[in-house]
Parts: sequence; C-alpha cells; structure tokens
Amino acid sequence: MAFPVADDAALVPALSITDLHKTYDTGVFALKGVSLQVMPGDFFALLGPNGAGKSTLIGIVTSLVNKSGGEVRVFGVDLARDRSAAMRLLGLVPQELNFNMFEKPLDILVNYAGFYGIPRAVALMRAEEELKRAQLWDKAESMSRTLSGGMKRRLMIARAMMTRPRLLILDEPTAGVDIEIRRGMWKTLKDINAAGTTIILTTHYLEEAESLCRNVAIIDRGHIVEQGPMRTLLAKLDVEGFVLDIDGTLPAQLPLIEGTTLVATDDHTLDLDMPRAMDLNRVFAALAGDGIRVRSMRTKSNRLEELFVRLTGDAGAARREQAA
Repeated sequence: MAFPVADDAALVPALSITDLHKTYDTGVFALKGVSLQVMPGDFFALLGPNGAGKSTLIGIVTSLVNKSGGEVRVFGVDLARDRSAAMRLLGLVPQELNFNMFEKPLDILVNYAGFYGIPRAVALMRAEEELKRAQLWDKAESMSRTLSGGMKRRLMIARAMMTRPRLLILDEPTAGVDIEIRRGMWKTLKDINAAGTTIILTTHYLEEAESLCRNVAIIDRGHIVEQGPMRTLLAKLDVEGFVLDIDGTLPAQLPLIEGTTLVATDDHTLDLDMPRAMDLNRVFAALAGDGIRVRSMRTKSNRLEELFVRLTGDAGAARREQAA
C-alpha cells in the first residue's frame, strides 16, 4: 500500500497531534487537549514528571490506548482512519524488556521481522546490520538471558529498527543502565537519527535530552506547558550556572559578589550561579581581588532540569494560574 505523500514531503509532520483528550473509565483526565508537531528528521524530547500523561500519549500514538478525542497523524496518515498504514511507519522501544529471554538475538530480530511480512532472506540481512550497529553481532547466537542490561536495551532498539520505521519512539531506553553504557547508546541513537529516522525520546535523565534532542515538549497534568527548540527554551532561563576549578586552596571566607550565589563544594571547587546578563569578568576580578585564581571553568549540565522544575509540579501550576 502506498502512503499519502505531500508535494513537499518535508513539510508533512512526522507526527501531528491535535487537541488530544483521554479520560479513563475511572474518571481520570490523563490528557486535556494536547497538541504538538514533530517534523521529519527531528530528535524530539517528550518530558514530564510521573503521571503527567507521557505514557498515555505514547500509548495512543502506538494504538495501545484508545483516545477520547482529538486527532493523530503519522506522516499524514490518520491513525483513526488507517491504523495499519500508520503503524507500518512507526517503531516503538518500550520501557519494559518484552522479548523471549530464551531466544537468541538473531532469532528475535528475524522472527519480529516475520510478523511484518518481511521475507526471511531480507530479515537475515537486516538482522546482521542491526546487530552490528548495536554492537551485538558477537552475541547473535547467545541466549538473550545471558546479555547484560545494556545489551538487552540495545537489542530492543535493534529489533524496532528491523521494520525500517520512519518514526522511532523510545520510552526511557536507557533506564537502569550505567553512564558509560548510556553514552554508548547515545551514539547509536545519533547514528539512527543521522540516517534519517525521526526519533521521539522520553527520559527522566534530563542531561540525556539536552545532549541529544533539538526540540522538546514538556507535559504536566495532561497539558503541554512548554514546547519549542531546546536552545530557545534554555535561553529563557535568567540564571546561568558554572563550576569553577580553583588553583590552590580556597580561603575560609569567600568574597560577596552582588547578584551571585557562590558556594565552595570542596577546597578547590566553587559552584557559581549568576544572572545571564552579568559579565563573568566581574566575577573573576572579585575573586582575584581575594587571591582566588580560576584555573578552569565549565557550565553546569542541569539547565534543562532547572527549567523542568520551574514548569512542572505545584510551583509550575501556581505560576501558570498566576499568569492566566
């Protein structure tokens, strides 16, 4: 079956959600008019606290949950009118490991492809390609239960890519793995995105979203509270944070620099928060006046976390009510 293609395919969103509602039988309003667009080729972050509506939204997009109202289109295909066509454009990596631990990785991938009508010869070639990309080819004939946690996560991604989805949805793909494995998975995901696959990522590791994603939507209590380019949203923060490595030992009394918060985290390190408009040279001059020499400086990696906290939870809700 041919999929609808616009005159300018680049202008057709990979995912278009309009006024999406979901009310469960228990009376819980999980989604309250969510609208967002993800453009082709994007690496998009969908963020929110537990219970915000992320899982419900993903469940609706992947046809695991029925919507109460609204519209979902995948590359222009209306999910309600042509579910099978829309699903052939999607790949999903769920948070839970859901493959047979007593099967071999090669068999898991080939059998999965068979469910989608992919000929075995083609499936075998794709499985080799995906297992190599996931750095699992040497484990192709091993029992899957013997794989490490990180390997199992990479196997889930490899399995989803067997159908060559144009849109890949990742629900906390690095949950529970250590930072070294996580960064290795980041490279795999960047390679998949660079090859043309649109990716939507949910994660509780906000530094992961900041590192990987170009655009972001933050959902809280069933509403999209902020969305846009990552850089634009981070630029809204009026405070910048830095870590200063000091040459020598810090004095017992730190200088007071108006408008800043300066805290010693150890004998050789300062944690600095300052207004974005302030000149760093002023800070350096004040420190030098007290004999404190800055050897190196790095930006804090929690800018997205700060924005996330401001926009969600009780404080975020109160701020939105006050603005309204």
